[in-house]
Amino acid sequence: MYDLADVLPDVEIDPGTNVLVAGPPLTGKRRIAFDILASGAARGDGSIVVTTKDSADKVLESLDDHVGEGVEPDIGVVDCVTKQRGIGTIDDDPRIKYASSPVDMTGIGIKLSEFLQDFYETRGLTRNRVLLHSVSTLLMYSDLQTVFRFLHVFTGRIQSADAMGVYVIDSTAHDDQTMNTLKQLFDAVVELEETADGEEPEIRTAGFSA
Repeated sequence: MYDLADVLPDVEIDPGTNVLVAGPPLTGKRRIAFDILASGAARGDGSIVVTTKDSADKVLESLDDHVGEGVEPDIGVVDCVTKQRGIGTIDDDPRIKYASSPVDMTGIGIKLSEFLQDFYETRGLTRNRVLLHSVSTLLMYSDLQTVFRFLHVFTGRIQSADAMGVYVIDSTAHDDQTMNTLKQLFDAVVELEETADGEEPEIRTAGFSA
């Protein structure tokens, strides 16, 4: 079973579950996602991040900021940003694999599969948490049908690997039809809502069993 850190402290999640974290900008979606990864890292789970927004270096830095002192996370990052920016010659290393851009969904899927295989077979990690940040960036570059097909395959990989998938989306960047179409792919949804008084955002959930 997996947990959702302090977001929903009493919830336990079955292996193979895919969770969508949705909300407007600046409601803490990214922080929540990294808290969930860090909670797993503290328990010895593997962490794999597919990043379409930040460079791998920034992702590694973020996870270091979230994990407790003395925790050395087993992490792999699929970086879909750096090659697109054209920053020199870049080669994969044990912690970072590069896709050419957020449009290269075949490449992203291959790199994810390589990490999952490496984590299971080489590193002996049977519990892994996979973060995709962010679905909204994929939708900036490709149409809904293409992204839906990609996520259908992606969520299936998570399921067959008994991992846990966490996906971040900016709910205000897409119309209701897009959001409702994508939500079909996920087992559970965490929705963040801004509060009028600027307090911590409200959290609504669907699909979790208590």
